[in-house]
Amino acid sequence: MTVSFDHMIADILGISEKQVRQTLDLLKDGATIPFISRYRKEMTGGLDEVKIEAIKTQNEKLNDTAKRKETIVSTITEQGKMTPELQKRIEETWDNTVLEDIYLPYKPKRKTRAEAARQKGLEPLATLLMLQREPHPEARAAAYVKGDVKDEEDALKGARDIIAEQVSENERARNSVRNAFARQAVLTAKVVKGKEEEAAKYRDYFDCSESLKRCSSHRLLAIRRGEAEGLLKVSLSPDDDECTERLERQFVRSNNACGQQVSLAVQDAYKRLLKPSIETEFATLSKDRADEEAIRVFAENLRQLLMASPLGQKRVMGIDPGFRTGCKVVCLDAQGNLLHNENIYPHPPVNKPKEAISKIQKMLEAYKIEAIAIGNGTASRETEDFLKQHTFYQEVQIFIVSEQGASIYSASKIARDEFPEYDVTVRGAVSIARRLMDPLAELVKIDPKSIGVGQYQHDVDQSKLKKSLDQTVENCVNLVGVNLNTASSHLLTYISGLGPQLAQNIVNYRSENGAFTSRKDLLKVPRMGNKAFEQCAGFLRIPNATNPLDNTAVHPESYHIVEQMANDLGCSVQQLIADRELRRQIRPEKYLAPGIGMPTLNDIMQELEKPGRDPRGPIKFFEFDKNVRTINDLRIGMELPGIVGNITNFGAFVDIGIKENGLIHLSQLAERFVSDPNEVVSIHQHVRVKVLSVDTERKRIQLSMIGVAQD
Repeated sequence: MTVSFDHMIADILGISEKQVRQTLDLLKDGATIPFISRYRKEMTGGLDEVKIEAIKTQNEKLNDTAKRKETIVSTITEQGKMTPELQKRIEETWDNTVLEDIYLPYKPKRKTRAEAARQKGLEPLATLLMLQREPHPEARAAAYVKGDVKDEEDALKGARDIIAEQVSENERARNSVRNAFARQAVLTAKVVKGKEEEAAKYRDYFDCSESLKRCSSHRLLAIRRGEAEGLLKVSLSPDDDECTERLERQFVRSNNACGQQVSLAVQDAYKRLLKPSIETEFATLSKDRADEEAIRVFAENLRQLLMASPLGQKRVMGIDPGFRTGCKVVCLDAQGNLLHNENIYPHPPVNKPKEAISKIQKMLEAYKIEAIAIGNGTASRETEDFLKQHTFYQEVQIFIVSEQGASIYSASKIARDEFPEYDVTVRGAVSIARRLMDPLAELVKIDPKSIGVGQYQHDVDQSKLKKSLDQTVENCVNLVGVNLNTASSHLLTYISGLGPQLAQNIVNYRSENGAFTSRKDLLKVPRMGNKAFEQCAGFLRIPNATNPLDNTAVHPESYHIVEQMANDLGCSVQQLIADRELRRQIRPEKYLAPGIGMPTLNDIMQELEKPGRDPRGPIKFFEFDKNVRTINDLRIGMELPGIVGNITNFGAFVDIGIKENGLIHLSQLAERFVSDPNEVVSIHQHVRVKVLSVDTERKRIQLSMIGVAQD
């Protein structure tokens, strides 16, 4: 069945059908989400990436439901049981739960107890019992004692099995139990006997019981992880007596012996069939919701991390600190190319501080280093102190940089391809230095799950997680834009319209023909067609290009508008960009045309104001408290500077310069009620916190921002 979902999607998302239709047409035509949100605002009514992604997702879900309906209709028709009323119900239903309930009585089954009873010829007896008029069902059951049916009780038992299946497949009965689960289901977790020691990290859930609808996503995912590891026994249950009573009111209509048989069948149906089925349904539903929440949190954290402030194109020294093995030092030029590497040993046990500082000074001078990036792992604070104790001949800023995922990158194929002749220590130090220069360009090389900003990322649906994180990375890369002449093939892969092959072709073309001087030259890259060019061109920047617009977010398809503006003012495009007074004379509405509305013209004007502007803010300098080195240095009431490292839906984890991160619980973020930590803090934000409690045994630190003045 071919169905247009525009109306349904519009209702679900609260937007117009036209917006949905135009967006789906663009997606069908091969346009990417970043391209549509940036360059097709007139067609979508200014929808952002989130809404466009939601349209795409809803359309996919409804298409999947449509395919499922085709299968259901085909199966029921083949059985010869399709009726016009049934067909109409299926066609009108778009709720998957309702659809599966309709289909359940017709669904081909494995050999069930009810099916076995039917094969013994006991269906008429079940029908007789359901009528509940026969005063002596045992006597009527005697007629069925033959073949595999041993006696009257065996016949009645088989009939009850058939009734139990009918009850479990009854839509009203299923909805009755479903409603009970929705209102009052209790999630219970208990430690598996004999595994108390092994399950120590799940101590909070050893004997836990709470309402499912009030159970937070992070608690539910933790409990389900404990269950998957075989350490916790978990169940979901409503009030069993109430559920059974409701079902008996629906099916038991007589006080006689037949009614008693039906009552027994109903109790069996609930315990053996209905309750386990609805429990599985709610376990899946609650897990899906928890997954969605965890994926949302992870995607938002990743977005904030990727959009962290860059130092920019500066000559940087990267240091991967260590004690026994020394510190690996690398020097990079302003484009991130490796110029030099060596080891220094400023710390015990080797302890050669004079030699180390001499080497550092020589490298600073030889490679004209402007900033130093130190990884935040082992020996980080000691290395920072060591450098700050010395005065260098030139001014150089020192930054502490997160190492999360650097070891994953250094052992990856991407790193081996970039630095085939160097070992993992050199690659790791390079990654640390590059993260300071441009976090986005470097972090895209690492699997987002290894960056350390997730919440139960290994427990959620991996395909949904990957899809969400890939889209987040793509949105961030395209929002910032990339330098066409310095971007790695991996970074280019995320640019709208490019994939791995085209990205590599661009890099190959660049190495064979030299730097690009014009966006038009992209059309000379092998396999770069007009569609791919349309999708990618606006997100690729060329500093010092022949045409100054090639270093802006103005799309080549709109260059003629800017050129017309310049002609009308009797100046060049370069002069228009450079002279604010000239730009103030422009009346954008004068350039309205079919397909060119005010959204596009406003974007062009903003871009001319700040051409190629990086949406990420300037980097801020930060220092940890010099007196705090280990968890033992902490005192309750102490106020400390820190950096937000991870955000969950129950609070934020803060790096305060020691091995263990502290937690600011949701309730300690502000004096007002906070439902989402992102209302108050963001990844990499510099904050001041107060120490509330320190559990040295469990390595847990509770922090607060309430009553603490923020810089």
